[in-house]
Amino acid sequence: MATASAIANPKVANKIKVEQLNLYYGENHALHNIGLTIEQNSIVALIGPSGCGKSTFLRTLNRMNDLIDNVRITGDIYVDGQNIYGPETDVVSLRKKVGMVFQRPNPFPMSIYDNIAYGPRIHGTKKKAVLDEIVERSLVQAALWDEVKDRLNKSALGLSGGQQQRLCIARLLAVEPDVLLMDEPTSALDPISTLKVEELTQVLKEKYTIIIVTHNMQQAARISDYTSFFLNGVLVESDKTDKIFTTPSDQRTEDYITGRFG
Repeated sequence: MATASAIANPKVANKIKVEQLNLYYGENHALHNIGLTIEQNSIVALIGPSGCGKSTFLRTLNRMNDLIDNVRITGDIYVDGQNIYGPETDVVSLRKKVGMVFQRPNPFPMSIYDNIAYGPRIHGTKKKAVLDEIVERSLVQAALWDEVKDRLNKSALGLSGGQQQRLCIARLLAVEPDVLLMDEPTSALDPISTLKVEELTQVLKEKYTIIIVTHNMQQAARISDYTSFFLNGVLVESDKTDKIFTTPSDQRTEDYITGRFG
């Protein structure tokens, strides 16, 4: 477990530490004894064939699996030294700190402005001047401000798919998280929009730690610092991305990356 000084220090090198994590859907043992350390201000790509446990693992990092019936979890996950499965953890605060962007853009059926202001309002921010600043800052961070600044009061549903996904990222940034979980965030986007989101991750990692699930090997190679390969609920190996894609330690990893299966 991290020391007290590490818990107090927001610049602790290891942002997330996973130890002996197991997850069961009823009798189905979906994740097997996962151990992984994630550095602060890094991008980690989770790769592997469909149904291998990538998204299930991602959801353990902010306890989204708590919302699913008949799920049982053993093991520990530490974020900044705090065990997020400990009894003292406030799950609402955890999900503010460790936020998620989903596979398909899911803007609320309200204005662009109100989409971004929604989270801060829920957490008690009411002053319009403060909300104005948060909305602008978040849209700037999500590389969307210049495209929408003249139509903030128009419906977010009128944006293109790529703009909607960046809006959802801005909505997440508005509540000032530390960690961004991205579950195949570009799988529903066209190549140009995909590139914009990929470029955005390179800017965001200066301030945030990012864990991204992707089926796109080229994307993982382009944007991530580290890659973790899952297969049948097992973390086969995790290493620096260039090593995973050039000299993986496990033959199963090489077989998957080279397209022999998956």
